[in-house]
Amino acid sequence: NIGENALRSVAVGRKNYLFFGSDKGGESAAIIYSLLVTCKLNEVEPENWLREVIVKLNDWPSNRVHELLPWNCSTVK
Repeated sequence: NIGENALRSVAVGRKNYLFFGSDKGGESAAIIYSLLVTCKLNEVEPENWLREVIVKLNDWPSNRVHELLPWNCSTVK
């Protein structure tokens, strides 16, 4: 199952990080995990994608943020 495989690293890491500091920290971690797994499912290197998005995001127009999603970033494959 794709969903189970995607969450395997979260389940394995659960013993290493018992708390994210707050509910907000847990929500933020869930968003990051989701984006990184989406990269893998779209054959995009997660580290390269994240590096590119962090550099671009500050000056990127909010109405075009969808262009930075993993399935739209062909430059980091």
